[in-house]
Amino acid sequence: MKLGLVIYGSLETLSGGYLYDRKLVEYLREQGDAVEIISLPWRSYRRHLEDNFDRALLTRLASADYDLLLQDELNHPSLFLLNRRLRKQVRYPLIAIVHHLRCREQRPAWQNRFYRVLERQYLASVDGFIFNSAATRTSVEALVGVNQPGVIASPAGDHLTIAIGDSAIRRRAGEGGPLKLLFLGNLIPRKGVHDLLTALARMPEVDWRLTIAGSLETDPAYAAALRRQIGQIAVPERITLAGRVSDTQAVALLRSHDVFAMPSYHEGFGIVYLEAMASGLPVIASADGGAGEVVQDGVNGFLIKPGDTVAIAGHIVRLAGDRELLVRMSLAARERYLAHPTWEESMSRVRTALVKWHADFRR
Repeated sequence: MKLGLVIYGSLETLSGGYLYDRKLVEYLREQGDAVEIISLPWRSYRRHLEDNFDRALLTRLASADYDLLLQDELNHPSLFLLNRRLRKQVRYPLIAIVHHLRCREQRPAWQNRFYRVLERQYLASVDGFIFNSAATRTSVEALVGVNQPGVIASPAGDHLTIAIGDSAIRRRAGEGGPLKLLFLGNLIPRKGVHDLLTALARMPEVDWRLTIAGSLETDPAYAAALRRQIGQIAVPERITLAGRVSDTQAVALLRSHDVFAMPSYHEGFGIVYLEAMASGLPVIASADGGAGEVVQDGVNGFLIKPGDTVAIAGHIVRLAGDRELLVRMSLAARERYLAHPTWEESMSRVRTALVKWHADFRR
């Protein structure tokens, strides 16, 4: 097959969504498919709206001889009107890769009402969907119904090589000392690092350490706010801001900590949760979104309501004071990871759907 993929910026961008797109492109090319990347420049949301009236972009897409055109749903502001014109000129289907909806993110309600209108128009303009979780599919169906075919293919965590056995997990979790907490991800408000810090400030009597790994340049204003918040905690020396880390460094951090905490306000899935579970780390995650498809509350982690700092604090206190529970949950986390599909298995599921949609569309 010959496919196009519309994205913003580079396929090498560091985020779970771009990792998913990258793994899909790699798999398709390994199967002999040709994939052309159509990269639109990163601009403001308002400037992205102008792409809908870009004649050069429309001509480029309309003149291509694709079998299917994939579009990362992140690009919806550039495509929600353009797609309607494009569909009148091409014979290939438009397929959206949906990681999560912008209108489900944390922001003032009036802004999300605006985003909801545009996302609804975009989602109604495509011929099929690739969902990263059942939760994401539910969000889309709530917005536009179930008129188009879709496939759920969850991300995997096996792109990082984390070799660790049960004995090493038991030894680490049961050794005592401070409870070592890890956050690994983009430092943006949606990820809830500020809530994690608020929770930790409630428990000065508990012996804990926190490593926050993620670029401090993604959202400089938020990073500055986190620094101020850390300075107000009674024991700021317990917190390490590691900055952006490589895959090798990420693996070392995952192997050397006890609990993974990323209390996001919403995650379409949350690949990093699987990466943490691969190393035998129980996860503290948001109940809003797809995390609940891998995190079983009270078994291999805890699911909290977004912003519930009391619950975050309670779970940390419990794990710090009960190492036998930490051992059981750590082993259960690793077991859940091992039962999860690999990237190859998930991307094979996507390709099977693409082949079928291509055949059905040409009939």
